[in-house]
Amino acid sequence: MRLRNVPGSREAIAANPMAITEPEQFHGKWNEVFGDNHPIRIEIGMGKGNFIIQMAQENPDINYVGIEKYSSVLIRAIEKCEELDLQNLRFIRMDAEYICDVFAKDEVDRIYLNFSDPWPKDRHAKRRLTSKQFFGRYDQILKPEGIVEFKTDNDLLFQFSLEQVPEANWKLVESTWDLHNDERLCQGNIMTEYEAKFSAMGNPIHKLIATR
Repeated sequence: MRLRNVPGSREAIAANPMAITEPEQFHGKWNEVFGDNHPIRIEIGMGKGNFIIQMAQENPDINYVGIEKYSSVLIRAIEKCEELDLQNLRFIRMDAEYICDVFAKDEVDRIYLNFSDPWPKDRHAKRRLTSKQFFGRYDQILKPEGIVEFKTDNDLLFQFSLEQVPEANWKLVESTWDLHNDERLCQGNIMTEYEAKFSAMGNPIHKLIATR
């Protein structure tokens, strides 16, 4: 379970220069945030930040924005960056539902979804980050050649996601039910906190890549 109540976390996030507290003002102007025109990639539901921090370290010519709903989780990612000089990484505390208010058409190069909340009840299906409703949002902010990458260990969520790709009029580029035993797709794979945990438990990791 995620911690959801770390006293002072919202205040600490607001005071940190890596956190964007009013992201809507940069709609269509994220190049001004980073001071360059490098590609922008976002991770929605970034948790404690292991994945996106490592991505930013390994790819200095790509800009990254980590999005996390819970301040008590986001503050952990910010703390991990205290000793790092990552000019190509920023954080936003927000609900993913509002990403189109934050990013403009063709502004994002790639979207990462890692171990998203499965929202198991059918009536909550549209809240899943791989629902056709969310693919519709991604369609509004991704460049024409942009892609969505999704990883999970949840069988039902992954099957749902595979079905939603064509439902949303997107194309499935790649998929695997066992990423860590797929030599080609696993090349360069960076594990999230949940991925390391679930993999150590023996759970196979699933991945798909989709585009329009």
